[in-house]
Amino acid sequence: MVACVCGSGRPADDCCARFHAGEAAPTPEALMRSRYSAFVLDRRDYLLATWHPDTRPQNLPPPEPGLRWLGLDVKAHTLSDADHGTVEFVARSKMAGRAHRLHETSRFVRENGRWYYLDGDFTR
Repeated sequence: MVACVCGSGRPADDCCARFHAGEAAPTPEALMRSRYSAFVLDRRDYLLATWHPDTRPQNLPPPEPGLRWLGLDVKAHTLSDADHGTVEFVARSKMAGRAHRLHETSRFVRENGRWYYLDGDFTR
């Protein structure tokens, strides 16, 4: 069993890999975890496909050489209604010997039964 890199503690095949293969994530938290995993695994195609068209960039640059993702901590997740939710998380990484921390509250929207990342606010 290979544990999922999102930190859920579940096997990858029962967690984010199924969403990367095309299954719709059932919640904003599941989508956010799968997007973190996609960053770790350099699945830019998945990141773009799960980014809402209103805010999605045309492309994503490759990760910087030497970037290592170290872990994900989901702080909170809420649904404001059936089609809108937020996830607050901290993602840790290391680059050139320096530790980095990304603390964001992301907004998600569901359209046609699929959740999409809309945008987010960074916390310092």
